[in-house]
Amino acid sequence: MPATRSSRALALAVLLAGSAAGAWAQAASPAAGRAKAQMCATCHGPLGLASAPDAPNLAGQSEIYLAAQLRAYRSGARRHEVMAVMAKGLSDEDIANLAAWYASIKVEAREP
Repeated sequence: MPATRSSRALALAVLLAGSAAGAWAQAASPAAGRAKAQMCATCHGPLGLASAPDAPNLAGQSEIYLAAQLRAYRSGARRHEVMAVMAKGLSDEDIANLAAWYASIKVEAREP
């Protein structure tokens, strides 16, 4: 029976994790993220296409990836002098909205 109990626990954990991720994604607002992203435009451009040579493009990046990186900058787990200052004041909602905004921007890649 322990294997059955472990299987149920694992299934419940997967279900709860999926529900939490779905709720987080539904709560994020690309429109609110766009408004908040004005503070990012100097380096990352108004549509997430970097204007500074040492800044990455954010447009079209994965929402999960962007949120994780912003949380890492905010906590100090990821270090960058400017981003540490920018991310410090972001709430979880701000991060979710910014990630939703940049992820919603469509980027087209063309073969050279």
